[in-house]
Amino acid sequence: MPKLTFIEKDGNHLEVDAPKGLSVMEVSHKHGVDIEGACGGCLSCATCHVIVKPDWFEKVGEPSEDEEDMLDLAYDLEKTSRLGCQILITDELDGLVVALPGAPKEW
Repeated sequence: MPKLTFIEKDGNHLEVDAPKGLSVMEVSHKHGVDIEGACGGCLSCATCHVIVKPDWFEKVGEPSEDEEDMLDLAYDLEKTSRLGCQILITDELDGLVVALPGAPKEW
């Protein structure tokens, strides 16, 4: 099963199992990570904003235009920001690292 690491606001690195086909947001909810996801993953808010570790960004891919519009509302926006609801776990993303907004980015 793919692994996903969350860097939480306190700097803790939490590595979790990430079932294929789930979004980063869904994985965060499954493991009690502090990502809200107010719209339930239908791309109508920015409360599941995460910052992708730069060396993973190419594999994750660029956000769509609709996602970019939502990201404009996000706190702590960075060049590798994405919405967690829009990143689906695949075998290729095994080992992905994302930081929550406000977390120390000690890549």
